Amino acid sequence: MVEDSERELSLGVPQQILDSLPEDGGNAEADMKRAVGGLESRLNRLLVEAESDAQAAGHVVDFVEHLEDRMETYDEFVPELRAWGQSPIYAIAWRNLQADLIMQIHEHEWLADHIDRERNYRLVEDGIRFGKR
Repeated sequence: MVEDSERELSLGVPQQILDSLPEDGGNAEADMKRAVGGLESRLNRLLVEAESDAQAAGHVVDFVEHLEDRMETYDEFVPELRAWGQSPIYAIAWRNLQADLIMQIHEHEWLADHIDRERNYRLVEDGIRFGKR
């Protein structure tokens, strides 16, 4: 079992995403940093409160699935904004941020196996099996 202090994750907004924002994107930069800080705080609270590594992994997988949903939502905005003749740069930046946060989570070694195991468990639990009988 991983100690509580080892369970805490550190997340951040990558510089390349901040650099992709227009020069007048100061509010977006602050919003991204505030959003990531809130997400990091919420996730770390769940991890510390978890009674086992498996429960912690369950929280992380829920969190990753939430980020994946948000990533898809922002991705859907891109063609819509282009169709209206508007720049999709902010939607692209937010989409890329969600993807990067997922990568940052997977970089924590103690989580990698637990995340894979939990996702596989959920596939089986949901009844999605090859050669169902």
